[in-house]
Amino acid sequence: MIFSGKKLCFIGAHPDDIEIGCGAFISHIIGQTEILCVTLSDNQKNPALKNVVDEHYKSMAVLGIPKDQILLEKFVTRRFPQDRQEILEYLFQLNRQYSPDVVFVHTQADSHQDHITTTQEALRAFRGTTVLGFDVLRSSYGFFPNFLVEVDEKDVESKISALAEYKTYESKYYFDPEITRSTLIRNGALAERPYAEGFDILRIISRFGCME
Repeated sequence: MIFSGKKLCFIGAHPDDIEIGCGAFISHIIGQTEILCVTLSDNQKNPALKNVVDEHYKSMAVLGIPKDQILLEKFVTRRFPQDRQEILEYLFQLNRQYSPDVVFVHTQADSHQDHITTTQEALRAFRGTTVLGFDVLRSSYGFFPNFLVEVDEKDVESKISALAEYKTYESKYYFDPEITRSTLIRNGALAERPYAEGFDILRIISRFGCME
């Protein structure tokens, strides 16, 4: 199956979420479609994370995403449930302005309160849009990818290089290049391909047609 969209929107709660969940896929589609990457919190309330904004832009640049295709907002980390209505209104406005064909957001198998809220409000804001869930390894429980997208060795290396820009997190196990590669190999094995990025299906909007 080949799926497509003229405009794709990737929505993460924090800097690094999109790259962890979708980095190889973004690398694979860069230049083929219009992409907007939206991160709801810049994490700047935490002084230990003062460098992550710059690292986020550098990481995205490795994947081929320029600054003008990145929105980095200021919702407060770990307070998303309290800010649910404001997040919903922000995402409604995003949908009106950008009107994506496919939205990528956190899997519903995620346990982080900010990730959960992001996904719940995205599903409300983008009701008429296909929505796929990506996995952020550190906080997911029970994630199983049932939508697998083939990627190649170049994309694997690009994802690893993008995550390497996060010097703040270099000691975290989920930034280990071998874990990144192993996850893509495992997803590829599920698809009988060398590598794949894995998503779960939150909503599919489609039209069936017979090809002659």
